[in-house]
Amino acid sequence: MNNTMINAGIIGGAGYTGGELLRILLQHPAVQIRFVHSRSHAGQAVSSVHRDLLGWPDIRFSSELPDDVDVLFLCVGHGEAKKWLSEHAIPGNTRIIDLSQDHRWASTGDGRTFCYGLPEANRAAIREAQHIANPGCFATAIQLALLPLAAAQCMQEVHLFGITGATGAGQSLQASSHFSWRSNNIQAYKTLQHQHLYEIGKTLETFQTNVPPINFVPVRGDFARGIYLTAYTRSDWSQEEAMQQYRSFYADHPFTHLSDSPIDLKQSVNTNNCLIYTERVGDKIVIHACIDNLLKGASGQAVQNMNLMFGFEETAGLHLKASAF
Repeated sequence: MNNTMINAGIIGGAGYTGGELLRILLQHPAVQIRFVHSRSHAGQAVSSVHRDLLGWPDIRFSSELPDDVDVLFLCVGHGEAKKWLSEHAIPGNTRIIDLSQDHRWASTGDGRTFCYGLPEANRAAIREAQHIANPGCFATAIQLALLPLAAAQCMQEVHLFGITGATGAGQSLQASSHFSWRSNNIQAYKTLQHQHLYEIGKTLETFQTNVPPINFVPVRGDFARGIYLTAYTRSDWSQEEAMQQYRSFYADHPFTHLSDSPIDLKQSVNTNNCLIYTERVGDKIVIHACIDNLLKGASGQAVQNMNLMFGFEETAGLHLKASAF
């Protein structure tokens, strides 16, 4: 394993994913934070925005872009990452991890190629990659729920219901982010046409030809963070066969865990874990999965990808306990 220290820079450090990335990297044994970029908060203490970091090392937001970083995290909004890269000259040896959707299964067209960063599906390629497109939060949970089926070439049409916390929408104010609307309330949105369906399909195609329809209903929940989803599909597997297939598929992956009993969302919140529970009902296999949308669904997975890219222990900096109560 690599024992050297690397320098990291964060673009868009004032948002939720930037804050979670800071929380992880400040405790990472092999990373020094070189700068945290924010145009709107330049000069301010990071803890003035991310108040959970009060008392941590005194880091200030910067408007400068030092070029001596080994890895650059793009924690900007969708559509902003491509724009930012087109406006700034990044040294060729700097590795980029983009947390937006701009480069998932795509190239920028300017010579950069981005590897899709779902370690459970693409670990070998991530280790050799120069640039990573971090998966979406719903996409991560759904793919981890379905990959063992696709790997066995037996995934049939899937129906999915998934509920996500308020942080999944980012910090931008909108009607559905107000406490008075969100509290004691849920709402389906982008029914059967969520933007993550594209990247989900592209990944599954690498395991199973002729990927069947995936019918996904996403829902806004009245909690802060986390994703809980339930998928079901027809299958000839018994419950025991399903568990064996899932355990075998994820045996070498440290953050995806199979449970012998029903799972709940709080078991995964504040961790980089995906928890999965399967059950057979009639002629169907039902798969339940949960993740923290800001960690395994964003910043935690970005650090996991960084660890793989630089030859660190895959779990470095990510030994996080769930906030179970």
